[in-house]
Parts: sequence; C-alpha cells; structure tokens
Amino acid sequence: MTVIAAPPEEDDDMLVPPQDFNDVIEPMEVVGQGEGVATVENQHVDDPQTGKFTWNIENFSKLSLRKHYSETFTVGGYKWRVLLFPKGNNVDHLSVYLDVADSAQLPYGWSRFAHFTLAVVNPYDPKLTVKKDTQHHFNVRESDWGFTSFMPLPDLYDPSRGFLMNDTLIVEADVNVRKVVDYWAYDSKKETGYVGLKNQGATCYMNSLLQTLYHLPYFRKAVYHMPTTENDVPSNSIPLALQSLFYKIQYSDTSIATKDLTKSFGWDTYDSFMQHDVQELNRVLCEKLEDKMKGTAVEGTIQQLFEGHHMNYIECINVDYKSTRKESFYDLQLDVKGCKDVYESFDKYVEVERLEGENKYHAEQFGLQDAKKGVLFIDFPPVLQLQLKRFEYDFMRDTMVKINDRYEFPLQLDLDRENGKYLSPDADRSVRNLYTLHSVLVHSGGVHGGHYYAFIRPTLSDQWFKFDDERVTKEEPKRALEEQYGGEEELPQTNPGFNNTPFKFTKYSNAYMLVYIREADKDKIVCNVDEKDIAEHLQVRLKKEQEEKERKRKEKAEAHLYTIIKVGRDEDLQNQIGKDIHFDLVDHEKVRSFRIQKQTLFTQFKEEIAKELGVPVECQRFWLWAKRQNHTYRPNRPLTEQEEAQTVGHLKEASNKAHNAELKLFLEVQRTPGAESVPMPPPIKTKEDVLLFFKLYDPLKEELRYVGRSYVKASGRPADILERLNEMAGFPPNEEIQLYEEIKFEPNVMCEHIEKKSTFKASQLEDGDIICYQRALTREQELASRYPDVPSFLEYVRNRQIVHFRRLDKPKDDEFCLELSKQHTYDDVVEKVAEEIKLEDASKIRLTSHNCYSQQPKPQPIKYRGVERLSDMLVHYNQTSDILYFETLDLPLPELQGLKTLKVAFHNAKTEEVSVHNIRLPKQSTVGDVVNELKGKVELSSPKAELRILEVFYHKIYKIFPLSEKIENINDQYWTLRAEEVPDEEKELGPQDRLIHVYHFTRDASQNYMVQNFGEPFFLVVRENETLTEVKQRIQKKLVISDEEFSKWKFAFLSLGRPEYLQDGDVVAARFQKRDTYGAWEHYLGLEHADCAPKRSHTTNQNRHNFEKPVKIYN
Repeated sequence: MTVIAAPPEEDDDMLVPPQDFNDVIEPMEVVGQGEGVATVENQHVDDPQTGKFTWNIENFSKLSLRKHYSETFTVGGYKWRVLLFPKGNNVDHLSVYLDVADSAQLPYGWSRFAHFTLAVVNPYDPKLTVKKDTQHHFNVRESDWGFTSFMPLPDLYDPSRGFLMNDTLIVEADVNVRKVVDYWAYDSKKETGYVGLKNQGATCYMNSLLQTLYHLPYFRKAVYHMPTTENDVPSNSIPLALQSLFYKIQYSDTSIATKDLTKSFGWDTYDSFMQHDVQELNRVLCEKLEDKMKGTAVEGTIQQLFEGHHMNYIECINVDYKSTRKESFYDLQLDVKGCKDVYESFDKYVEVERLEGENKYHAEQFGLQDAKKGVLFIDFPPVLQLQLKRFEYDFMRDTMVKINDRYEFPLQLDLDRENGKYLSPDADRSVRNLYTLHSVLVHSGGVHGGHYYAFIRPTLSDQWFKFDDERVTKEEPKRALEEQYGGEEELPQTNPGFNNTPFKFTKYSNAYMLVYIREADKDKIVCNVDEKDIAEHLQVRLKKEQEEKERKRKEKAEAHLYTIIKVGRDEDLQNQIGKDIHFDLVDHEKVRSFRIQKQTLFTQFKEEIAKELGVPVECQRFWLWAKRQNHTYRPNRPLTEQEEAQTVGHLKEASNKAHNAELKLFLEVQRTPGAESVPMPPPIKTKEDVLLFFKLYDPLKEELRYVGRSYVKASGRPADILERLNEMAGFPPNEEIQLYEEIKFEPNVMCEHIEKKSTFKASQLEDGDIICYQRALTREQELASRYPDVPSFLEYVRNRQIVHFRRLDKPKDDEFCLELSKQHTYDDVVEKVAEEIKLEDASKIRLTSHNCYSQQPKPQPIKYRGVERLSDMLVHYNQTSDILYFETLDLPLPELQGLKTLKVAFHNAKTEEVSVHNIRLPKQSTVGDVVNELKGKVELSSPKAELRILEVFYHKIYKIFPLSEKIENINDQYWTLRAEEVPDEEKELGPQDRLIHVYHFTRDASQNYMVQNFGEPFFLVVRENETLTEVKQRIQKKLVISDEEFSKWKFAFLSLGRPEYLQDGDVVAARFQKRDTYGAWEHYLGLEHADCAPKRSHTTNQNRHNFEKPVKIYN
C-alpha cells in the first residue's frame, strides 16, 4: 500500500500512526553506516538496471543498535544500502527500508526511481519467506523508502518459524532502476481525464474496488438515484457518502479523499490502517447497498447487475433419482492453483465428482447409491465478477500462502464454449454468454501484505488505465493482461557474449479479481451519466464544498501575503479557565483570529478591532505574548507607539522569534466601574507598574476560575491589595485568604506560597504572572477536602487520568472506568481495581498494558511492582494509552511469579489418548519434580511405570529432558512438551541395539517434493541385524494400521531431509552408525504415507491473509 501521510521522524513529540496493523511504506531519516556480511548478484556487467543483494546478518539477536545498515551495493549506476531496525521503528514489527547510500554527497535536485522487493528469507522453508515490493521516486526529501511494519517481531524471533538459523538473518533486496518520471508534477486529470483516490493508510484495496464500481456507469447512475436529503450527513449515510464520492470523481480535477465514506461505514482510524480483503469488502458493500436500495426506485439494481444462478445437483447412476438446488451468486471464486487459465478453472468448477465406495450418496427411498455430484450454471449476470483464489490455506504448514503461479485470462471470455458445457439443462440458450474484460484488480506483494491497484477500460475501448491510489496513468494492453498473469519472469540479457545465466524471479504482482461485461449488455452497462442523474440538493451541496475547498486553496496560495493575528481578551480567560484549561491563561486556538494583509498598518488593524469588538482605538492596549524558559506562555510587554506605527507583517517578523505564522496578542481593555461599564483609556504604565492575573480556587467545590487582572506597584506588598482581591472574589473585605504563584506545570507542577508582607519585587513577580488565591480553611474544612489548597488541586489536575479497565479475556469491552493519578504507585492501582471488583486480596490482581498500535493487550503482563507509577503502565513507545487489562488470579501474583507453569501433553500408552496438564511448580524445581507431579494426575499402565518428558517441535523429537534439569529455562510456548511412559524394550537395550527416531513424512509435488513431516514422532529400538521387514511388522503392530493401508507405506532413512528408500532385506541399524553435530533428530527412519489425520476446520474467513480482519460496515 502507499503512504498518505508524512513519515514518522525520530521526534519524541511526534505521534506516529498505528503502523503495525498495516504495511505502511514510509521514508526514514538517514544516518551512518553499519556492518554486515553481504553479497550482490547482478545479471549485467556494467551498472545493471536490475540487481539482487543478499545481506547475511550474523548474531542478529545480539544486535544492540537501534538502526543497522548494510554495506553499499550498486544497481543502475546508483549506490544503495538496506536500512534495518532490529527491534522495530517504534512498532512491534521488524522495519526494513531501501536507502540511497550516498544521498548526502549528491548534487542538489537529484532523483531516481526504482521498483524493489525486500525479503526476509526463511532458510528452513523458502516458501515461508516474507517478501514485500513497492516502487518509489527517491529524492532529497525521501532518500529512503520501505516498510515500517515488515513482519511481526514475535514471528521473526520465534524458533518454530525458522527465520533465524544459527542466529543469522538473511535479508534480500531485488532492485530494478527505471527511468525517472516527474512524479510530483504529474496531473492525472490532465493526462488521462480521470482522477485517483487518496489512501488513508491501508485503503488501497478499497480504492481499487471503488474505481472499478464507479467505472460501471449503470451502477454509478443507480447510486445517484438512491434517495438522500439535504439534511443527511455524508459521514452517517452510506448512500450520500458514495454519491458524494462518485460526484467528486466525475467532476473534480484532483484526487479525492474517502474519509466520509469510511466514516459512513462506521470505521475509525484503526480500520483505515488495517488492510482487509477486496472480495469481502465487495460482498459486504453490495449487500449494504442492496439493503439501502429496498423500497426505492433503484431497488434490485445490485441483483440485476451482479447476480447469477447455478444449480447444485446429485444424480444417482443406477437408479432414477436426482436432487437439485438452485443458488445465487454475486461473484465466483475460481481456483488458480493447478489451472492454466480461466477456462480450466471453469472446467474444474463444473467437474463431476463421483460418490462411491465409502462415500456413497444416501438417496431417500433407495438407500446408499453410487452417484454423480456437480454444479452447472443456470444463468450468468451482465457484470461477471471473478475472484481468483490467489491466497490459500496450507494445512501442511499451518499457514496462509500466496499462489503466484502463471494464470491467464482472455480479453474475451466465451462461456458458451463447447456447446454450453457450463450450462444446466434449464439455462436459456438464447442468451449469448460472450464477455469482454472491463477491469483487472491486482495484488502486488506477499501473504503478509502488499499493495492493490486496478487496470480498467472505462469505455471498453483499446485504451487501458491504471488506477493506483492518487495516480492514474495510460497503459498498454500488455500491462493489464500478460504482465498480470503472474508466474516467473526472465530478464533480458544485455551482454549475451558473457554467457550469463538468465536471471529469473517470481512475479509477486498478479491479477486477483477480474470484471467482465456481457457483450449483449455493454450498451446498457456503459451508459451516459450526467448532471441530470444527480439530485439537485446533492449538486448544490457538493458545489458549495467545492467552492469552500477552492477558497481554502486560494487562502493557502495567498498565505504569504497575510498574517494571522490571534487576539486574547478577558472574556476568553473567563470562558476557558477552569473549563477547557487550568494552567496558563488561554488556549490560543479558541480565541478570535483576524486574517490581515501584511502591508496593513497596525493602526488600521486597531480600527478594525474597534468595529468588530466595540472597543474604541484609544481604549485599546495590546500586549505581546512570550514563551518563557519554563514553557509557560504569558503576556510579556505592551506594544510601543513606534511598533504600532509599523505594518502588521513587519511587526510579526520583528516580534516573532520562533518564526510562527501567527502574531499572538492580548488586548487589555479597562472598563468603568458599575453595571453600565464601558471601555475607558488604559492607565499610563510605568516601570514600577506590574500587570498580574488572578485565579480563584474553591476547595469545597474543587473549582478554579479567572476573576480578573490588576496593576500593582513592584514595591508594594500583597497585603496592600487583599481587600481588592476579596472584592474580585465576592468575599467580605476582611476575609482571610491564602496566595500562591502559579509558576509552571511542565514537567511538574510548581506552585509556591506568597508571603503577604514581602514586596512583589522581592517575590520576583513581574508582568504576566499569575496569582491563585483561596479562602483560608478551618481545620475541619481541610480534613473534609480532597485538595485543600491550590498546589494540591493543580497537582491533581496535572496528573488525573481516566483509565478504562478491561478483562484480559474480553479485550474489546470496557468493564469499568476509574479516575486515577498518573503518580499512583503500582500498589495504589491494584488496590483501586480490587476495591472496584470487590476482591479482598489486591495481590491477586494482574495487570497488562495496552499496545496502542495493534489495539490489543501486550503479550507480557506487568510484573508485581514491575513499574513504579501508573504513567509507566500507560506508555507504549511514544504514545500514551488510557486502557489497562486485568485478570484475577487464583493465588497472589508475587507467589505466582516464583512458580513456573508448564503445559505438558501426556500420551497414554494403553488408550492412545492425549491429555494436556498444566504443572505449576517453583522455578527451582527439576524435570523429576514435574514427572512426580504428573504421576498423580494421569493413569499409568502400572504403579512402577517410568515417565519421561520430550521436547517435540515440527513433528520431530529434539530432546529427552534429564530428570535433573531445572524447569526455569524450559520454553513450552513454542515447543510441545510430551510426557510418555518409557517402554520396557528401551529399558533392556543390548550393546549393539539402537534407539532411533521414527517420523511420518510426505512429499508434495507442488512443493518440489520437499519432505514435510506430520503426525506424532516416536522412538523405536532396532536390533543389531534386524531387517526392514521385521521392523515394519513391529511398527504396524505399534500403530495399529490395517494391511491394506500399510501396504501403501514407504520406508526411508533420512539424513538432513534427504530420503534414501529402504528395501525389505536392508538391515536398519546399519544406517544409524554416523554421529553428527546436527543431532539425532536429523537422522531418522521415515514413514512415507498420506496424512489422513482430520484437519482442523477452517472457515471461509480463513481464506484471508493472516494480517487481515473481517470487513464490517456498521451503519
């Protein structure tokens, strides 16, 4: 997917978007060079346009660098290097980028364009290699580009995944340098007549679908004719949001945002950064529109366009019985794997399955019968949507894989071929099912993520267009057709005389969805849509939006001619202090702002203020604000007469050291006393006069408010103005009050008591300072108040935090909310939670922090007193959360942390049943202690039976644990711990007997006949001269396999994954003589046969990439 926002720079103050639930491609800041062991393979001799770079990073898990650079390699005459963040770039994912190695030395205005693929190689199983590709225009602003969320760190470091072999990470970069096009100056509308859609973070999949639907004019017209009103709000109405989007695509000159549409779906920002499935979004969106169209003039449009019907049938062979069922479809899912093209997929779709043997069909009155089962089509829709099954679940490897095989699709599709072989007897043969290709949706990347775009022929002419988010380009037919078939591509050789090996690479960009329009219906579908099809209120609304957009654009273009002046007044302080803010005086974003031409004299601006605010020019005194060293913002000094004689632009430049675009002022207005107060000229200010601001605190109500400002003499004392302060507060003249100076609030609150008898100068009070005061409390009032004085109240306000608590087993639902302090200790927090859920022992509460990026609990809970403050619990990288998860334990957390819980699977020797037990023991316990504990929980064949515990991983036995081994370092998270009785035959081993490993395996032709282990591994004793025939008999008896089934099995000696098949007369023990550093598990007796074990069920939703979530449209 493409980037739609500025890249996250390394700035602690910057909020980074939630990148780990998507594959946002982003530039990174460039720094120095790192080390690595690398190779570069090029198929050209002189500065090749394409090159492959391999980087072997040894001791990867021990890297302490935040950033790690590869050595430099050259492709296309340019120097490149790979930038890697071993622990992630502020995310829980590995971050990988391609970087221009010499960007700092290049001349001004340099640029280069490259299409590249980054890969983390899986040496254990190359099919599991994570690859992502993208393209980028590198320049001085963006000298690197790549994937912040390349792959989850837990997957990378998980030994069972096989990415780190001997703690070495292999990173590959395939770089293809292309001719540079001026990307930034490109105008899609001018070049093609069409505009693109902006990407919200990971919405390229949605953009490609929306462009496809928009360019079906009949569909667009139906959307326009859906009833909406002028009172509807696009963000709450799917019909209006879609109408608005289509109107803008049709009439705008620049790319369009889709935020109103996703808001109308009920999506938040998180959904927009989560890549979903195009097929599913298409279905869900069409279902929603179908529902919204009911009862309107366009009811039934979705069905008319996309709905077809097929017939499922079962027909008995030997008796006259047939069962049929008619079903509708909006799209068809076609197999890619094992099919050459669309026609072969349709052949497979209607393929007849024979139900016979153990799989006979139960016909109602005839009992079990041999039968034929299949599907035939009754009718096809005018718009035929074909979803190509590029993603499949691989049961052998328990993971999703992408099928990148070559798969052809025709420009014209004839579904009447071979005398209507796909049609049912009930089909209307007078309808000609000849289709022409309208659009090709493409997925570029791997199973872990990628980018979507679409090739479309809007008018079915010979001209194709590529819609890639904001960018639309004209394309040759070959780009939309042959280049999207997938498969492998061989790059042409430019130096054939060198006899180089052709460079081949798998094409990770390929067609994912095809849209065909029936020839007989194309005039109806590709119809004319103009303004008369668009409701008047919609045109008015959208023209107003366009005018507002144009006004803002013009303002932006003319911004250099104007200055924004923000004017804070007493009224703003009264409205904001105690409500919107408590510290400082005003939020400048919420005061009156004026857009004034820079050449305007400030005296003219004062006249405008007089008109706008009703304050005569002679009654205005303006103060400049200043940001102090302690990060507070206060009025600093009045403008001088000389300054007021300058232009607004000159005044802003002269007074604005921070070079902000705005000039911030405080307007001081003196008013006559009494109810009919009117503005009066301000008093003359001398160096002795100090302007102070006053806030009043009420401890009983816990309220703070602004009560006014006043001039005091620097040599005067607070005691001199007590009556004035009491009058401002509405207190009796002699009320005893306490005074405090509000000094700062970042990073901590500083609010100090003011001595009433010291001078203001001695107390270091100056213009713009804030005095907070309150009534003096009695002892009883102090005890009754939570925050009896100003400092304690401001401390509370600074640190108060509403925390949403959720049960760990229900991580989406708030259980309750508590108002806490960021300074609360670990004990304070768990006690508050225990009190809320009425749990007597707070030490049985265990808390887990929130991951702001994935919106899930962090994998590891918070240890007992593992953090000092609540604020530490809520921080995730540079973001702060307001969510914590809790669970109630069955024993206190300190005690639990001293224990180790192991999940052990016990294999019962008599019943062959497997039972899983959680064994909880002190961390210093041994495996022998686990065995003793387990004996009390399981049924043994005899009281004297011995148990052992094995480490099983990927269907191989890697270790028999010594009884003396400490359990503290045993990892049961990735490895399976298996407990079993030690067979008697193993207790009586002769000197020449061997205990060998026996594993089940299969070899899949589609996986290059690679050995795939499955099932339960076991040990077997083989005698010195025992032949395979004798060993087979014992294995058959042990595993209880029928003769018929066992006759199909093959037996092989495997060493490091290579099988040597054995003959019945071979002596098995003779093969197991070698000793090797790889360990005994790599030398085993292999049982080759089909894996007939029942697979766990995988619903249709699991045909989705593993990084995706189900698509939901909530409104």
